[in-house]
Amino acid sequence: MPSRLDTPLPSALPGSSGFVRVRGAREHNLKNVDVDVPRDALVVFTGVSGSGKSSLAFSTLYAEAQRRYFESVAPYARRLIDQVGVPDVDAIEGLPPAVALQQQRGTPSARSSVGSVTTLSSLIRMLYSRAGRYPAGQPMLYAEDFSANTPQGACPQCHGIGRVHEVTEASMVPDPSLTIRQRAVAAWPLAWQGQNLRDILVTLGYDVDIPWCDLPKAQRDWILFTEETPTVPVYAGLTPAQTRTALKRQLEPSYQGTFSGARRYLLHTFMHSQSAQMRKRVSQYMRASPCPACAGKRLKREALTVTFAGLDIAELSQLSLQALSEVLKDVAGADYLAHEDPDLSLEKRLAAQRIAHELLERITTLIDLGLGYLALERSTPTLSSGELQRLRLATQLNSQLFGVIYVLDEPSAGLHPADSQALFDALQRLKASGNSVFVVEHDLDTMRRADWLIDVGPAAGEQGGRILYSGPPAGLEQVADSSTRAYLFSEPDATAHPLRQPQEWLRLEGITRNNLHNLSAGFPLGCFTAVTGISGSGKSSLVSQALLELVGSHLGQAPASPETGETDLEDEPLHTSGGQISGGLEGLKRLVQVDQKPIGRTPRSNLATYTGLFDHVRKLFAATEQAQALGFDAGQFSFNVAKGRCPNCEGEGFVSVELLFMPSVYAPCPTCHGARYSPETLAVTWQGLNIAQVLQQTVDQAFDTFAEQPAARRALQVLKDIGLGYLRLGQPATELSGGEAQRIKLATELQRMARGKTLYVLDEPTNGLHPQDVDRLMVQLNRLVDAGHTVIVVEHDMRVVAQSDWVIDIGPGAGEAGGKVVVAGPPQAVAQCAESRTAPFLASAL
Repeated sequence: MPSRLDTPLPSALPGSSGFVRVRGAREHNLKNVDVDVPRDALVVFTGVSGSGKSSLAFSTLYAEAQRRYFESVAPYARRLIDQVGVPDVDAIEGLPPAVALQQQRGTPSARSSVGSVTTLSSLIRMLYSRAGRYPAGQPMLYAEDFSANTPQGACPQCHGIGRVHEVTEASMVPDPSLTIRQRAVAAWPLAWQGQNLRDILVTLGYDVDIPWCDLPKAQRDWILFTEETPTVPVYAGLTPAQTRTALKRQLEPSYQGTFSGARRYLLHTFMHSQSAQMRKRVSQYMRASPCPACAGKRLKREALTVTFAGLDIAELSQLSLQALSEVLKDVAGADYLAHEDPDLSLEKRLAAQRIAHELLERITTLIDLGLGYLALERSTPTLSSGELQRLRLATQLNSQLFGVIYVLDEPSAGLHPADSQALFDALQRLKASGNSVFVVEHDLDTMRRADWLIDVGPAAGEQGGRILYSGPPAGLEQVADSSTRAYLFSEPDATAHPLRQPQEWLRLEGITRNNLHNLSAGFPLGCFTAVTGISGSGKSSLVSQALLELVGSHLGQAPASPETGETDLEDEPLHTSGGQISGGLEGLKRLVQVDQKPIGRTPRSNLATYTGLFDHVRKLFAATEQAQALGFDAGQFSFNVAKGRCPNCEGEGFVSVELLFMPSVYAPCPTCHGARYSPETLAVTWQGLNIAQVLQQTVDQAFDTFAEQPAARRALQVLKDIGLGYLRLGQPATELSGGEAQRIKLATELQRMARGKTLYVLDEPTNGLHPQDVDRLMVQLNRLVDAGHTVIVVEHDMRVVAQSDWVIDIGPGAGEAGGKVVVAGPPQAVAQCAESRTAPFLASAL
């Protein structure tokens, strides 16, 4: 019997050195896929969200390339590298080494910056070390002395953070009219721990029942700022008078309690707690300010006295890459050495020229990719996923590797159409250098420019996972099953829809944030508004930062995301928005931010738990006769609670098998076989299904299962409508894309009963979405607006912008060349603005 690899190859592309031959790929939803992918070509993987494109490109091709490479690495070294595992595939032939450029952020930390991601900071530090101007008599510093992330370079007062945290009476006691018993010292812990501290004060003789402001200052200062930690007897539950009596009689206390001043408690918790939630809670009682020793520059004084081009290293790192390139051009020029400089030796000028030339070469690549507005010091948590991926792409362009496969995850995400040509040029440069470029992409222009298209589908989840087409782009037009075909080969729908008229206007004035300087803008309420502009123009600064902060402050709600508090709080950058809202707030009752951040960071968080659907399901199981006879409540059916979950895997459903030098293998739990629950819990059924079987169902399947349950059905209906019918109810949050997470958040909002006029703010909601899914999303967003709510989106997809009621175009350029309202009006009017870089692309979509 012939091997599956004996099947004939398709005709090769001109210039291609052959094919990567995949046989029997079964990762995730792939249906035993066979496909041949040309090397030395720009190959685009397409298909609706959840169809299996990433499973083929990343989980199969890249994972196998990485596995083979690690086979050649010393066993000890393998233990130090995060390995992606072994793909489920029969065979892959002709597979070169691969490099993945994905959109994952890694651990968010403000110590990670544009300079560190691109390694430009290392060169900058070398430039200051070897070619900087030193004050007279100061010895030469090493490159490490110019890094705030090393003990040699960090400011000794703030440890390289750039700011100090102050704790004041006002920050710890926000309402001095309260008594200590009424929790005047809000900074103290909640529940028993806080009660313990109040009881200790009673023992120490403090009056806990008069307003804080009436206590003598000496007492207030001791309670808040003392470093003493006295241990005293505590009589829990007794009144102050009874406590005094017990002390006199030397009665047996409830326990011995140790006091901690409020500031001491705050600082200790902030620095040492392993709980992100605890650190977040105490941080609200602390006031951060620039470090007085380094003025917020994070470096020791000696490093800041060294200058280059008249700037210290912190000032140089604050320049945009575009401005930095101008500074370096003179130094990198051929005639630089001809200028005599008594302060700089020939050796130093030679070093400066060589390093500046190298820096300029790398920075030019970043500018070509449309990132010239970024500064080296810009922290990575403030970057979009698209910006991060392009930074990594620029690093690869400068590495000059040959003969590898680059696998990219939607490189056009977050990119304005005006910048897409630069991205395409970069991909072509990688290909011209002798590499293969495999791109998972929804952008239609990228598809049209590809050498080869692989369309996966026809639908998502279990209805996907097949190769519908593999070949040059033009051939996809003949594939009737393809959802991509209709969008790739159709003309824009020029049918104009009636524009909604504003109920009133939300007006922002004097907005100052990042590159916005005293900006004013008006948003029509009761309408769909798209905010456009090239990458870095200031769209997100206006909408996702200033607008959210100002409206949230007025409504008394902070627009927070689910994982708030999971970043390293001591590294969070300080940013505030200046300006005010001058009108329109009376027309808003709620603010909802719908972003693409994860709905949870562990496999225990899933679609059912996030949307609240699981609460309905568990109540249904608890209401069965079986459950009531056994005394089971709803908690019995939660895998997060000990009472009903499998004790072996603690509700995870799998166990990790450590293989030392090889990637860890995750195997189904041998006790529950992946079901997550104990046998007693699984014995209870509802409609013939146990709780684990319900979690295994897709949204589409569950919609039929819960047909007679209005609350559950409403949640499932919205998930279906928004295009998530293929997801399993128990699908872990860690397996969801950013686009899926955003749509789950939106679905959760849509199923709630309207509670007054709401402002919905979405930052690039079409990221990661196939055009078909974008259409589904637009139906839901328009439904919100038709119900009287307001939707504002920051968006690059011109199909979405063309369907909006109002467009605000920010620009005209990026960074300091942007930050202005270029034009505002209906899409047809904006499309005619000659100054707008968005206009020609919008015109072609109308």
